[in-house]
Amino acid sequence: MKKNLLGLTVFLLTTLVSFGQETKTTTKDKELIEVEPDQEIIYDTYNRWSIEATVGQAKGIKPFETGYYSSDPSKLFGGIQANSFGLGGRYMLSPKFGFKLSFNYDKFTNQKGSGSLDFETTEIRGNFEGVINAIRLFNIEESAGRFGLLLHGGIQVSRMKSNVYDLNELNGGLIVGFSPQFRILKNLSLTSDVSILNNFRQHFNWNGTNSDPANNLSGQMVSFSLGLSYSFGKDKIHGDWAIIEDKRTKEMKELEGRIGDIETLMNDTDKDGVPDYLDVENNSLAGVAVDTKGRMIDKNNNGVPDELEKYIDNSINNNNTTVANNVSDGMVLKLINDGYIAAYFDNDKRFPNTGSTDNLGFILNYLKTNAGKNVEITGYADEIGKTEYNQKLSSDRAQNVKNILVKAGIDASRLIIKANGVDDSVDKTSEYARRLVRKVVFKVTN
Repeated sequence: MKKNLLGLTVFLLTTLVSFGQETKTTTKDKELIEVEPDQEIIYDTYNRWSIEATVGQAKGIKPFETGYYSSDPSKLFGGIQANSFGLGGRYMLSPKFGFKLSFNYDKFTNQKGSGSLDFETTEIRGNFEGVINAIRLFNIEESAGRFGLLLHGGIQVSRMKSNVYDLNELNGGLIVGFSPQFRILKNLSLTSDVSILNNFRQHFNWNGTNSDPANNLSGQMVSFSLGLSYSFGKDKIHGDWAIIEDKRTKEMKELEGRIGDIETLMNDTDKDGVPDYLDVENNSLAGVAVDTKGRMIDKNNNGVPDELEKYIDNSINNNNTTVANNVSDGMVLKLINDGYIAAYFDNDKRFPNTGSTDNLGFILNYLKTNAGKNVEITGYADEIGKTEYNQKLSSDRAQNVKNILVKAGIDASRLIIKANGVDDSVDKTSEYARRLVRKVVFKVTN
């Protein structure tokens, strides 16, 4: 038996090496999902029950009669000798607090070579204890990782028997201790324990001799053990190890999420004074008047905001003189580059219709008053007709618009034409929708 503890230690370390690698899991709506090893484990539910088996060494401290002691005092711990075996179960009322019931068989003898007189005393012991998960008590479970620490204490009752003097006695007292743990798998842990026991009713010396019944001895012993703990239940991990968000933490996170959603809703991307969640036109031009739903005001429904339409009219009617009219250069560029200013074409026509004259005049005035700017001219056609034909049609439209601007006094080198063929962004069965894509649009470049 002297090498039992050493053999157990080797076995447990082998188990640790064999099973130490695990795939972490997380729960989402109580459903386990595999995740990467460096991710946090969060569980909504956890197992509360566990059973454990231990083997170790129990040593009587006092009382001993003169000439008796359990081991050689000159040796560390008196040498290693397995003489204590235990089996128990634990239930956690919450992740922090629970209770356990355990049973132990302890055998006290003198070791050979210790110089003690021969004796042999055994006891069968039952322990009922409260348990505190110290790691959770101090809220360090995330940093502790696989390591754990349980504190326990309660009452113990034992029956002692001397195999030398054929005597036995029922004793009782207190037990306190601590149990470091290391999780091997989600439901299997390596445990160790150090416990101190006091018997308030004891008439036995640990060497087996019996004192007078009127002489009540105060017995003390200490036990050291190693073991394995297995948790069970409908979940995959015990509450000792699960990263659990308490109700208040969840409520705070949900509240933060709702506040974040409100802040997002209150964003005003286009800076028109209407929050995004109310804004049905979230790309309105900065500085252009909008209604309560964030739409640029266009009373005549011609597709051009009223303020920009006034700017176009003023630009054309004032002999190429730029009229600021509270409109910024950035707004003008956005007006041109976003397609608000475009030339439109009738079906299968290569020259702009008369309704596009103002828009072409706007581009002309812009180029004349911004000599350092160039413009890309991009032509489009609707989906009616063959692809090759429409490609050529879009190119002709862009070229003809360029020719108009060149004849109006713009250097041809400042105008780049592109043919984008068919614009299929609208319903091709609608004649009114197709009118919107038979067009030439402009983009200002340096």
